[in-house]
Amino acid sequence: MSSALIALGGNVGDVRTTIAHAIAAIGKRAGVLIARSSDYSTPPWGDEQQPPYVNACVEIDTALDPHALLALLQTIEREHGRDRTSERRWGPRTLDLDLIAYDDLALDAPDLVLPHPRLFERAFVLVPLSEIAPDRLIQGRTTAQALAAVPTGGITKLP
Repeated sequence: MSSALIALGGNVGDVRTTIAHAIAAIGKRAGVLIARSSDYSTPPWGDEQQPPYVNACVEIDTALDPHALLALLQTIEREHGRDRTSERRWGPRTLDLDLIAYDDLALDAPDLVLPHPRLFERAFVLVPLSEIAPDRLIQGRTTAQALAAVPTGGITKLP
């Protein structure tokens, strides 16, 4: 089994319910759910002219290889209304599932880069990730260390 970190987010529809359903699907079809962060309200990133997002992270143990896991995550996105062909980059979406890290694997393939190439820029990933895996080493630093290096303004833990 391998350890995978997955970020979840969305800002269209009943996002918290969508995230809960996506986490259940991941746990049922991808592996064993090890940890789930709280949900966080976060300001939009990239394209800022849109509603706030809800973000969370999970850690799973999986027997799927990274490409198979990514394919499953994209299937789960589609099942929850995401259509990558008709959306704008960093625009509104029902569900976004990002494979953040897979064990200590460094991978640079056309369809998958691990760890996620923008992980260390994104407080909306690092805040929930640090909640569940603060000591996880990714590229030589812990998630807590990475979080300390980015601004976290506007991110609030949801009840």
